Amino acid sequence: MQLHKKQSIFDYKKVYSHLYKPKNTPSIIQIPKMKFIAVKGKGDPNIENGEYQQSIGLLYNIAYKIKMSSKKGYFIKNFFDFIVPPLEGFWWQDGVHGVDYQHKEHFRFISAIRMPDFVDMKDFYWALNEAKKDKTKDFSKIRFLSYQEGLCVQCMHLGSYESEIQTVETMHEYANLKGFKLDFNKKRTHHEIYISNPRKTQMHKLKTIIRHPIKIS
Repeated sequence: MQLHKKQSIFDYKKVYSHLYKPKNTPSIIQIPKMKFIAVKGKGDPNIENGEYQQSIGLLYNIAYKIKMSSKKGYFIKNFFDFIVPPLEGFWWQDGVHGVDYQHKEHFRFISAIRMPDFVDMKDFYWALNEAKKDKTKDFSKIRFLSYQEGLCVQCMHLGSYESEIQTVETMHEYANLKGFKLDFNKKRTHHEIYISNPRKTQMHKLKTIIRHPIKIS
């Protein structure tokens, strides 16, 4: 992938604005195949130092190992410098079609960060082995995966995570009006992309992309 002449660091949010900067009104979108580093877990994401919150630090550790690989003497084929893409989360609950916001303790999740296409399995394992030199952290749950999400309805949600249900209902109504129906299953789940850092952003200003899988009715 070639960089723009005036752009020294590749920023996925800018180059693929249709994926990372949707409007705060619903739209239909086809999501291509992407590569991720990911951690699978379960439990309420709000629990301090719970599985979900621990997964975030592990993912960023690996992501930055890959980004800074050349400084460690490891050179990835076709590498270009990039801004680490935003954290993403795929969420589901056993036996629930969609999301039950009242029972977050039942959540299962895949926490993930997108990787550039030039990253392959051997690059991932190099970064993983580098990270494992820190014996104080457990990187055993980190995985490298490719995933093609496919057809979705998406929307930028503004505000707290607790108020997402309003945006979700609007998304579902829009999809129905356009001739689609929801397509939740074991491989297609509630998906969030965290554009804002909740530790540095006021709750009412948080930006979170929400995607739900759909298919033609």
